[in-house]
Order: sequence, then structure tokens, then C-alpha cells
Amino acid sequence: MILKPFYAVRDALWGKPPSDPKEAKLLFKIDVLVLSFTCLCYWSNYLDRTNFANAYVSGMAEAVGMKGDDYNIVNTCFTVGYTIGMLPNNIALLKLKPRYWMCFCMIAWGLLVLGMYKVTSYRQLCVIRFFQAIFESSTFSGTHLILGNWYKETELTKRSAVFTSSGLIGSIFSGFMQSAIHTNLDGRNGLAGWQWLFIIDFIITMPIVVYGFFFFPDYPSNCSVFFLSEEEKQLAIDRLPPRAETKFDLSVVKRVVGRWHWWLFSILWMFAGENESFGINSLFALWLKWAGYSISDRNNYPMGIYAVGIVATFASSLYVDLTGARYHWHIALLIFVFMIISVILTLAAPLNTAAVFVAQYFSGVSFAGQAVYFAWANVVCHNDLEEAAITLASMNMFSNAVNAWWSILFFKATYVPKWKHSCYAMIATLCVSVIVAAAIRFLQLKEEKMAEKVVDDESVEQVAVAVEEKRHLE
Repeated sequence: MILKPFYAVRDALWGKPPSDPKEAKLLFKIDVLVLSFTCLCYWSNYLDRTNFANAYVSGMAEAVGMKGDDYNIVNTCFTVGYTIGMLPNNIALLKLKPRYWMCFCMIAWGLLVLGMYKVTSYRQLCVIRFFQAIFESSTFSGTHLILGNWYKETELTKRSAVFTSSGLIGSIFSGFMQSAIHTNLDGRNGLAGWQWLFIIDFIITMPIVVYGFFFFPDYPSNCSVFFLSEEEKQLAIDRLPPRAETKFDLSVVKRVVGRWHWWLFSILWMFAGENESFGINSLFALWLKWAGYSISDRNNYPMGIYAVGIVATFASSLYVDLTGARYHWHIALLIFVFMIISVILTLAAPLNTAAVFVAQYFSGVSFAGQAVYFAWANVVCHNDLEEAAITLASMNMFSNAVNAWWSILFFKATYVPKWKHSCYAMIATLCVSVIVAAAIRFLQLKEEKMAEKVVDDESVEQVAVAVEEKRHLE
């Protein structure tokens, strides 16, 4: 009786455990083994990525002579690399054991991050960030592919939320870390605080590689870790809806291009990903620098955006899972409302401190789309593993392909403190993403009804065959 309230809270926040004790135990193990490494991996990924912005506003820009749009150009090089690496990385995750490939990628990007402490020009940063992005692009869409192989529809969005929130936590931690490093290590051994930031990033990344190599369980079909028994490995396969037998061959082109899934989900995230532009382009940090805030404030205040993002992500995922994974598209409406308010405040009062703070913190709600939209694609594409892999990668790939020039065109660092062009661009992406989300839901319902009709027709046919056989026997 004493623990009953705690169980009620657990069921509300995390979902009721399966009634079968064996499945409940397995689900707990999956959460521990799969989520722990993927979250640590993405946390490190985002930490390494976000620390470039923290380093930029903490002395790196002056140290390497960055000026004008150099910051945006370096970010574009990262985006180009991220886009190029997306699909090859997901294909590699189909052909190789994920723990081998993901650990290799972590080592590669960790070494590249370490190299940034020695840079002397922004051109060197362009090269390093380009190759860093190629390896980092293995994590986000690759993990969504992996999660779709372990979790049921009503379990998936919450786990996706935990995963995507780990990246936002990395962003928050990055701000604290840069602030602490600037205070305690700036000038130590002749190195500036921003240089120590990249060194410590590398030191943090390497233990996660070791952990993943020995403990991450790959997919249910090729799991080899000793933490799961043979019975549990089979149960992990059996508890999910069966997939059709598909192969990665030339037929995948027709299967992907011939369905609406790939087209509309790619278009959805191509625009919905840009709804995060206020946060991912560090508008708040740039505004704080323009307004003369201290280095600590420039790193600390933007963390509130990611905190809002975490709350919005979890709240959205709970809503989706508790309503039977039927209303993903409602989150597009939620993001639209909060972001329109953010845009109006930014346009109306770009020099008003209170308005800027509220507008920027409201923009954190846009991060809720990451978990929800990718979980949605996993649900719709579950019956075809290769289609799911390509669709998830394409969503992120096309989003970053747009972001490669979108940020330079509409979110220039030189636009601070007024972001007029940025706000108009945001209004456009918000409207398109809501329309596409509604179209996906319409076609999803249509597809589900067709599938139900096929099942009903098959049932009628089976009954007719059984009746005919019985008549012959009589």
C-alpha cells in the first residue's frame, strides 16, 4: 500500500509495465542497456556540438580572428558534413553491428573535437567541423532506427523523448561547463578557457565509447551481450509486431519512393527542423553578447531554452503514448502556438529585455518535434526495416541540407539584435510543418483503414473456406 502512489506516478510518467513478468523484466533491461548508451552517446554528441557556440562567445572568436559571417560559415560546413553522412551511416547500421559502428564514430569525432583546441584560423575550424559532423550524424537518426527495433508503439515516444532530451541536457551542461572552465581554468598551462573546453570534451567522450563497446546490445536479431538470455532475445523479437521479410537491394528504391511515407516525413522534418532555428543558431547567446552581458551570463541564460525543450518533449511524448500513439500531429499545433508567440514578441520588442527572454524561452518548445516526429515515422514505417532506415536518415538529411543555407540567409549573426528576416522565415516553416503533419495523419488513417479491410476480407475468405471444407466432410 505504501508504494502504491509511487507505482501510480511511475505508470503515468513511464507507462504501465507489461502484465507478463518476463516481458516486464526484459523491458527494464532494454531500458537500462539500450537507452543508457544511446543517451550518453547523444549527450556527448550534443555537448561537443554545442560547445562550439559556447567557445565562440567565450573568447575563441577573438583568438582566431573570426568576424562577420565566419560563425555562420563554420556552422554551414558542419551542416553540410552532417547531411552527407546521414544516409551512409544508417546503411552502415543495417550492415554492421551498431555498437561497433557507433563506437568508431565516437572515437573519430572525439579526436576531431580535441583538435579544435589547437586551431589558429576559422578555415581550420571549417575543415574540422565538416568531418566531425560526418561522424556525429551516425547518432540521431541511427538511434531512432535502433529504438524502433526494441520498443512497441506505445513505449516508443517516451523513450525517444528520453533520448532527444539527453542532447538538450548536453547543451545545458555545456553552458555550465564553459562557465566553470572560464572561471577556474582560463590561462592554466597557457591555454584559454575555450581551449580547455575542447580538451575536456574529448576526455568525457572516451569512457562512453568503452561502455558502449562492451554493453550495448545492438538489435534484437543480432544481440550478443551476456545480459540477455536466449529466451529474452527471442521475446524481444516476438513482442513487437511482425515485419515483412524485406531486403536491402534495388527493390528498396521502389518501396521507398513509391510510398508517401518517405516523401512526406522528409518534407515534414525539412521544415519542422527549422522551427528550432532560434535555439540551434544560438540567437539568445548572440543577443546577450551584443547587450554586454558577462561571459558567464552568455553561457548560463540560454540553458533555460533547453530546459523548456526537455519539459515540452516529455509532456508531448506522454500525451502521445497515453493516447495510444494516435495523435502525433497534435504536437505540430502545440509548437505552432508557442513559436508564433515567440515570433510576435521578437518582432514587436527586439530591444526589450523581458520580451526577448520570454520569446527565447518559449522557442524551446520547438524541440518537442524531435522525439515525436521521428517516433511517428518509426510507427508508420515499422513494417519495412530498410524503408524505416532510409526515411529516418532522409528526414534529418533533408533538414540539414536546407539548414546549410537557411541559417546563412535568415539567421546571420550580424542580424543581432533585430531578427526581422529570421521571424518571417519562422512563420513560413511553422505554417508548412502544420499542413504537412495534417496530411500525414490523413494518409495514415486512410492506410490503416485499407489494412483493416484487407484483414477483414482475409477473415471472410478463411471462414468461407472452412465452411466449404466442412460441407465436403459431411
